[in-house]
Amino acid sequence: MNLTKRLEAARGQSVVAADPARKGPGGTSDARSHTLDSGVTVIADSGVPAALPAEKPSRQLKTPAAVAPAHDALAKLKDRAGGILFERLGTRLLDASLTEEQLHSLVQEELVQVVEEEEVPLTKEERQRLIRGVSDDVLGYGPLQRLLDDEDITEIMVNGPDMIYVEHKGKLTRSGVRFASEEHLRKVIERIVARVGRRIDESSPLVDARLADGSRVNAIIPPLAVNGSSLTIRKFATDPFQVRDLIGFGTLSPEMAELLDACVKARLNIIVSGGTGTGKTTLLNVLSSFIPEGERIVTIEDAVELQLQQDHVVRLESRPSNIEGKGEITIRDLVRNSLRMRPDRIVVGEVRGGETLDMLQAMNTGHDGSLSTVHSNSPRDAISRLETLVLMAGMDLPLRAVREQIASAVDVIVQLTRLRDGTRRVTHVTEVQGMEGEVVTLQDAFVFDYSAGIDPNGRFLGKPVPTGVRPKFTDRFNELGIQLSPGVFGAAPARKSA
Repeated sequence: MNLTKRLEAARGQSVVAADPARKGPGGTSDARSHTLDSGVTVIADSGVPAALPAEKPSRQLKTPAAVAPAHDALAKLKDRAGGILFERLGTRLLDASLTEEQLHSLVQEELVQVVEEEEVPLTKEERQRLIRGVSDDVLGYGPLQRLLDDEDITEIMVNGPDMIYVEHKGKLTRSGVRFASEEHLRKVIERIVARVGRRIDESSPLVDARLADGSRVNAIIPPLAVNGSSLTIRKFATDPFQVRDLIGFGTLSPEMAELLDACVKARLNIIVSGGTGTGKTTLLNVLSSFIPEGERIVTIEDAVELQLQQDHVVRLESRPSNIEGKGEITIRDLVRNSLRMRPDRIVVGEVRGGETLDMLQAMNTGHDGSLSTVHSNSPRDAISRLETLVLMAGMDLPLRAVREQIASAVDVIVQLTRLRDGTRRVTHVTEVQGMEGEVVTLQDAFVFDYSAGIDPNGRFLGKPVPTGVRPKFTDRFNELGIQLSPGVFGAAPARKSA
């Protein structure tokens, strides 16, 4: 969406205002507000005026005796700001030579002048908040912009115009920000998906997209979303996490990190397993950072999220069907195509369908060192999940043949779990040893020790510990000259997976 359209769309948006008819738990208005000396009411959540004087016919707002309703006055102020910006800046807003920073600076300067020309009594802080609100609506994502700018917020969940939750340091809390209306929310959703060439409307009411910084976006609108449009944004760090960061968070232990580094360099096939929001993509990023520089890597994802630091990387992204139901390119199509691209490593963001069979076949036919993720709750569940996904390919394969493929292809399963305290921990590093009869045999090299209990703040004190068992794949390390520290596997008694 070009800037002209963004400005025009912004004119129809209204800033956040409390609904006087909406009562709180005590039967009083839910809006938190205070009144300035001049009698202008200001919403405490946003710091913008909730009741402004009605406008005169001239281009600028004046102060007659009559006071317009709060939401009408604010909507007109935002309309006026967008119109004045467009009139004053004109074609400068469409100048392709302007960087994003220069464009924001230009708009900010003009907005300051527009607000200063108004005869509305506002304090310096209130004026700055109003300017930021208008700027966010014109150039950003409206009320969500301040949440996106907060680095401590990792996920944003919009359940409707006036119900926005955030994940802050692993805990879910309700945010004080809100959209003015369902229409305002829809316009922000449309702006997000338009920037990545996707669309969302009644005929295509759900979409996966991404922001410019790589954050994952899912949006779903009526009629599928019964209570109003829903938007979920999974934020990713601007500076990708490194292995030292995960060790600092307690996700990995140093010994576990050393073992996984050796596994990647030895070209073992690794599956990262875990539930939703456990950090699978983050760990996959860290594992991919262990891949040597000289290798050709092909990544395959639904929406590009991986942030590989190597130079020789080809990034592939699936594509949904168009409005006529044609043109869809699936993950399975991309996996098949990647085999013709001479990859040294294939990294699949997540397997969730028939592409699992193609990935396993690639692992078994010379494409060692491949990485992927799968949704499951334990290493044993990961094996069962892979079996189910292979059967979704539509091949009438006997179950034993499927299990033999999995046992032959997958070398290591890394299990991630999100604990009750909100932290994300690697709870298992498990070797896939082979087949015994009809069963795929597994052996844990590391497990999470829960016996240490929790601290007064509710945080788990446990950590991953070695089982004392040396995996069979360490023989490959010796063949390739990869050295591990003597204490990596500890000396605890062996423990087998169920």
